Amino acid sequence: MEAKARLENCTLRETYLSFETIPLEMKLPPFFEEDRLVVEAQLEKLLPAESVRPTTIHRAMRYSVFAGGKRVRPILCMESARIFSADVHPALYPGCAIEFIHSYSLIHDDLPALDDDDLRRGKPTCHKEFGEAMAILAGDALLTLAFEVIAAAPVPAERRVAMLTEISSAAGTVNGMVGGQVADLAATGKKADVETLEYIHRSKTAALIRASVTAGAISAGAPDEDVTRLRRFGETIGWAFQVTDDILDVEESSAALGKTAGKDIAQQKTTYPALYGLARSHEIANELASKAIAELQPYGARAEQLRTIAEFLVHRRA
Repeated sequence: MEAKARLENCTLRETYLSFETIPLEMKLPPFFEEDRLVVEAQLEKLLPAESVRPTTIHRAMRYSVFAGGKRVRPILCMESARIFSADVHPALYPGCAIEFIHSYSLIHDDLPALDDDDLRRGKPTCHKEFGEAMAILAGDALLTLAFEVIAAAPVPAERRVAMLTEISSAAGTVNGMVGGQVADLAATGKKADVETLEYIHRSKTAALIRASVTAGAISAGAPDEDVTRLRRFGETIGWAFQVTDDILDVEESSAALGKTAGKDIAQQKTTYPALYGLARSHEIANELASKAIAELQPYGARAEQLRTIAEFLVHRRA
């Protein structure tokens, strides 16, 4: 209880300095866990039960979605919506849709044809548990379900269309997740330049985080100028998030990360530590975070929880 009270009275950065030996989940702010439980309940409602035919694919989908994870993207969606509305329930629909897209991307990334990884969130990857064919189909099914969920969001039709546009673009090939993955594959084993590295990070990872923040604002009826501002916030903090991921791949163990550490070096991936070194990479992550947080200034206390998440994303250790 004493540790919890101290945690609630600390800034996030002070928490990291004072509680390095505390488990990761205790480093998260209390509201984050409250949001996470709401997201978990909604994911449970939206995913077909294991008993629904065909049972194998539904088990594979649920295995991957419920394998763990902090639910950063749907929580960003909720907290972005909270700036404009007390009712964040509609934001759960795009938030969970993005979590399904994120899960599908991890299933496919882990396949032998791509990253060839056996471990994800401390558990065997989907293809190790269910076979490659079922893993591919589970990823396909999660992507399809994501768009069904967006279409069912309890908001006016024009907001559903706007969210669909944001999310599909972020998942696609032009400055989106798939495009970033293609560029990442093309750069593997080569010394890429700064422009290519930035494109990979802003597309492969930052795009879905950008969509999470933007879709949340749209779901709550935010004015266009606020959607634009939050789009900039989302893209910049998503970029910082991936720089931090690059750093953690070097600095942390597989046990801490829940996935195979050191894969970037082993596969000769283009990363910020490879191009800039660790010290400068830490500086870049902090600079990007500061730039992102500055976008929230007009919202004052209404954006405090979104601001706290941004700080967490660049100071986490897993």
